Amino acid sequence: MDQNVLSTPGHLISLAARGFARLSETRLKPLGFGVGHLPVLIALRDGRASTQRDLARFARIEQPPMAQMLTRMERDGLILRVADPADGRSSRITLTEMAKARLPDAVAALLRGNEEVLSNFTDAEAGQLSDLLMRVIANLDWIAGAEASSVPTIPANRADRPV
Repeated sequence: MDQNVLSTPGHLISLAARGFARLSETRLKPLGFGVGHLPVLIALRDGRASTQRDLARFARIEQPPMAQMLTRMERDGLILRVADPADGRSSRITLTEMAKARLPDAVAALLRGNEEVLSNFTDAEAGQLSDLLMRVIANLDWIAGAEASSVPTIPANRADRPV
């Protein structure tokens, strides 16, 4: 089979992701944020995580890159770390007032960018694209989990895979 690798969903999704990242970086930079900060900012704002370990899990990145990002965010005045009273080895992380004040503008800029990029899509098409991408992500997570547990094959039965 001589399929054009540049036309595969994986390659096209990668191109789209890089394009969204460039657009987002351009719009977030004046607010003092980077696109990589977004999962941390949202998790802290919504109370979904407050430790480095939980933030890394939420953002789906390894601990060392999360530690580096948090160090930069602390240096830039976006987060505060305080010792966890229940566990002296751990820190609780919170947003600074500056980050809280700028976050609504950042979210609005990102949503505006999505609207612009999808302006020639119907609402149904945009919803379908999001649904399909969530399924792709679930499949990628499933495959990564299967490979991590040394399961070498993907079930032939689609019912065994994520929906």
